[in-house]
Amino acid sequence: MNTTFSRPADTAIEGTAFGVLAAISVCHLLNDMMQSLLPAIYPILKDNYGLDFSQIGLLTFTYQVTASVLQPLVGLYIDHRPKPYSLAAGMGSTLTGLVLLAYAHTFAVLLAAAALVGIGSSVFHPESSRVARMAAGRRHGLAQSLFQVGGNAGSATGPLLAAFIVLRHGQTSVAWFSLAALLGIFLLVRVGHWYRGKGLARIRGGAAQTAEARLSRRRVTQAIAVLIALIFSKFFYMASMTSYFTFYLMSTFQVSVRSAQLHLFVFLAATAAGTIAGGWIGDRIGRKKVIWLSIVGVLPFTLALPYVNLAWTGALSIPIGFILASAFPAIVVYAQELMPSRVGTVAGLFFGLAFGLGGIGAAVLGELADATSIGFVYRVCSVLPAIGLLAGLLPAVAERRPASGPEIL
Repeated sequence: MNTTFSRPADTAIEGTAFGVLAAISVCHLLNDMMQSLLPAIYPILKDNYGLDFSQIGLLTFTYQVTASVLQPLVGLYIDHRPKPYSLAAGMGSTLTGLVLLAYAHTFAVLLAAAALVGIGSSVFHPESSRVARMAAGRRHGLAQSLFQVGGNAGSATGPLLAAFIVLRHGQTSVAWFSLAALLGIFLLVRVGHWYRGKGLARIRGGAAQTAEARLSRRRVTQAIAVLIALIFSKFFYMASMTSYFTFYLMSTFQVSVRSAQLHLFVFLAATAAGTIAGGWIGDRIGRKKVIWLSIVGVLPFTLALPYVNLAWTGALSIPIGFILASAFPAIVVYAQELMPSRVGTVAGLFFGLAFGLGGIGAAVLGELADATSIGFVYRVCSVLPAIGLLAGLLPAVAERRPASGPEIL
């Protein structure tokens, strides 16, 4: 993307507001920690309600598709009518879903709880990604990584807390996590104050210095289609890990639920580290190179995973999580650079696709596991990263490099 910058406008928005990034990252941690409790307690729900794999897939499908359907619409709306305090409202929906999840007595109520958590996610992710870009200055990749790593850290922490709290105290202990939701609402109200003042001014300053990508609409559409294919590859594979890795470990290696949860925590912690690396490296060598390396580079590890012992399974899950996670910040920022006047729409689209394709993947893979075996699912998923070869079709765009001496606001 070729852009022309005016120095006076640059200085108005160049500084990186690390305080805001820290707050939005912490809230992302709290949000995704609460949301990750649902898949983390699948073994408890399976026993308490007599669920099969198809019903577990349906729970994930309900949560993630609710989020994916609404997220692009939320993103489109906020591009035209920003709502600084919508983030706190979205956290309130997650809070309500958690309380329902803690005290549900039927599968229908579990589905309703999953839907409310999905609605909270649909509001939180596009708008908070937009806030991260507001606060970024010129460090868009780093800002997106810091924002996303909060979510990954929360997703990794959720199963760990489930293993040591929910497994010990039962399903109703999920309600204890409402305290995290209240903390998130408090922080997001404060972020809303900054958004209403300095954040909106940064949007106007950024719009004044940014031009649309000098690519034809057809080329932009083709690039977005390639990115969607890469998102499909990444999140179908991620669905196999987040929803079924614990079951795979218990079935294949006869480990305990707690041991399986700890293995899942290690994988998710690796994804958090990869998320930071992806955005930081992308600011320096370019988004396209990171996208290419992160999707294709994971293929040797995924191909080996279904055929190794427990020790190697745990070891391989680390580079798989790290390399695969590095793609998403780069994909989001690359897409935003293709369509810089539609930041919220792009964030909503890609976060929505991430949730939606993950939900569809969970449902499809659950059906496949019931029809065959959980081991067969992992053999099928091992080849999905080969779709990353399509990254070679992405056009080159001129990217904004980080300015030296970032301002801390």
